[in-house]
Amino acid sequence: MDGEHWLVVGLGNPGPEYEFSPHNLGFLVADRIAIRNGIRVTRPDSQSLTGAGVIAGKPVRVAKPQTYMNLSGGPVRLLAAKHEVAFDRVIVVYDDLDLPWASVRVRAKGSAGSHNGMKSVVGSLGTREFPRVRIGIHPGHPVSSGKDFVLDPMKKGQRAELDSLLDYASQAVETIIAEGVEKAMTKYNRRAGGSTQEVA
Repeated sequence: MDGEHWLVVGLGNPGPEYEFSPHNLGFLVADRIAIRNGIRVTRPDSQSLTGAGVIAGKPVRVAKPQTYMNLSGGPVRLLAAKHEVAFDRVIVVYDDLDLPWASVRVRAKGSAGSHNGMKSVVGSLGTREFPRVRIGIHPGHPVSSGKDFVLDPMKKGQRAELDSLLDYASQAVETIIAEGVEKAMTKYNRRAGGSTQEVA
């Protein structure tokens, strides 16, 4: 096992009422990564629930900040500092209303866009230079209230597709750790409907 420590952070809101809302896809992916790799995300650490394990021979900590979405950055900064994880090995997974439902985008860096959780992470870390996996949640029709949509339970059709989406996004994160961001972008950046695209 080499010395590259990684931190995988899923963004979301704590509490059962939010568990299956679109805004909690980051949490759901973190849980799926944990299941796939035999990691228990139950340890309180730096205002988060965390679990440590190994992915592709590298030590990885999976975390779910418990501060509510808009304050996610503080726990991410604390975890990275405490466990001495370089920012380019902090992978943040989150939902994105600017992308169509079930699309996946891997990026090596970038802006927070309109996502308040990512704004908090970028502000707390003081950099945009960290990898992220964005998961599209736009339903393909006009949304009257973005805030209500992201916090309401997913619709039946979305729930039916959720299992395969969580596996796909989890594989994207695992590939970043195993093979690097560029390889993950080529393999997993896809549009809604499942087609991959070479250009991120």
